[in-house]
Amino acid sequence: MKKEYDYIIIGGGIIGVATAYKLALKCPTKTILVLEKEPQLASHQTGNNSGVVHSGIYYTPGSLKAKNCTNGRGQLIDFAIKHNISFEMCGKLIAAFEESEIETLQKIYNNGIKNGLKDIKILTSEESKIYEPYIDCIKSIYVPYTGIIDYKQVVEVLSQEFQRINSKNKVLKNVKVVAVGNNVNKKSIITANDTFVTNYAIFAAGLQADEMAKLDNINLDLQIVGFRGDYYNVVNEGVKKVKGLIYPVPNINLPFLGVHLTKMHDGSIEAGPNAVFSFKKEGYSRTSFSIKDTLRAFRFKGLWKLFYGYWKIGLGEYKRAFSKKLFLTSLQRLVPDLKNKDIIKGKSGVRAQALNSEGKLIDDFLIKKTKNSLHIVNAPSPAATACLAIADEVINKLFDKNKN
Repeated sequence: MKKEYDYIIIGGGIIGVATAYKLALKCPTKTILVLEKEPQLASHQTGNNSGVVHSGIYYTPGSLKAKNCTNGRGQLIDFAIKHNISFEMCGKLIAAFEESEIETLQKIYNNGIKNGLKDIKILTSEESKIYEPYIDCIKSIYVPYTGIIDYKQVVEVLSQEFQRINSKNKVLKNVKVVAVGNNVNKKSIITANDTFVTNYAIFAAGLQADEMAKLDNINLDLQIVGFRGDYYNVVNEGVKKVKGLIYPVPNINLPFLGVHLTKMHDGSIEAGPNAVFSFKKEGYSRTSFSIKDTLRAFRFKGLWKLFYGYWKIGLGEYKRAFSKKLFLTSLQRLVPDLKNKDIIKGKSGVRAQALNSEGKLIDDFLIKKTKNSLHIVNAPSPAATACLAIADEVINKLFDKNKN
């Protein structure tokens, strides 16, 4: 088996594989290897999110999130059409249920206009019912730029295409990186069973981004914290009560959008996610626990500062995580006619979120470049939507000597 490649990408989620694809397009004669520690690609954030194609309405104008979400959404839809990938631009409502939320709703609308979403519109209570007959809100924003897609299928097609461009390009699964070495102008990527050599390494490790940076001797004043999101599946008569996507007005001081209702690419309806600190970075049940991950997180002073600032919100999220009744109450704000029998426990996902030592959640995408490596340190939602644009950003940094 070949052990030396021009580029090695560590991480087989949607960002890593999109980067491999874009790099292969730019450098079709160069050899590229993708290393994934799991038996399947897209095993973590990519394969356990809600499958939403995001519009970019929430993000600070001029930020990497805003720019890459808009650009990436267009690229993603074009790619899906070209490769016959299942998606639907069904639109969504962001709904206000109390007068106190109207000001924030207006701020979100203004933000969307600044981000180029010309066709969003504010709806009255009655107008909202045209899109979602079972909703009972005061006002809402209709966002036609939001959709749903099968991100696992996107990753599979990206992987096939990147290997088709150059038959020497490879994806290796079940390969965990345990060390990183530097030899003059080469990089050694050491796994449990092999050592691979490359001119340049790109790390797209998601939940393990900080661990990979540490292996590469990069000092970060931050840590990746896992936030678990639990979902319920809407079943029975409940399915008829949701037409598309329904979101509440979020707390704009936090990078989470609140429990929402999502029509999936296969026609099913999903409810969630909440957002609770995960005691295991890759833990997908409500009781998942890792002593190593927990101790490492609790030794980081930024986590305690975050807990101190948001303990009431955190406590409420934990209560809801273990109470179907409380979860249903959140959903009934969106659709009052939902019943207990209309929801059953579904999957969970874990979101990788960078947190600095001051207890601040890093709100934007964060990419760190060294002499012969590049680390995608923070890429939370809308990273899946923006994957092809983030890949462009990575490649621009890669080939621009002046960009750090």
